[in-house]
Amino acid sequence: MTTVTDRPVWTADEALEQLYAAHWRQLVRLSVLLVRDTGTAEELVQDAFVAVHARWDRLRDPDLALAYLRQAVVNRSRSALRHRAVVARHAATLRPVDTADPTPTTDRREVVLDAMRALPDRQREVLALRYYLDLSEAQIADTLGISRGAVKSHASRGAAALRALLEETL
Repeated sequence: MTTVTDRPVWTADEALEQLYAAHWRQLVRLSVLLVRDTGTAEELVQDAFVAVHARWDRLRDPDLALAYLRQAVVNRSRSALRHRAVVARHAATLRPVDTADPTPTTDRREVVLDAMRALPDRQREVLALRYYLDLSEAQIADTLGISRGAVKSHASRGAAALRALLEETL
């Protein structure tokens, strides 16, 4: 690490090592909320770190690296969900659908996660970033590339929809 006018200048290795130590677990939890699979979430976060490392020279403001990482994790999670949907659609055409009712789950956490999964993608992402990572509206807007007003709208609609889904279930 070198300093330029009292501000540390990190190499990509140093910066990512610090970011990884401080934020890896939080980013994995964010991805788990979106993709509902720990193994996939860990892979997506690891890929995001690799991508940031490869593009470190091109970051305009290295202080925004964490926001860039969050955005990369959300985008990779979206891609994984799209891939899953395509696979499920094609798998459904290849095998008969099982009409047996699954055993109802009584685990409250699973009920909440299922309700979150039923929300539209953007609402689910905003709620996860706000209530799980405790990000501000401005940070969520930066992470998702939307306006603060859109964050407020998605949060309000998502919370109302989640409340309605949970009232039906619980």
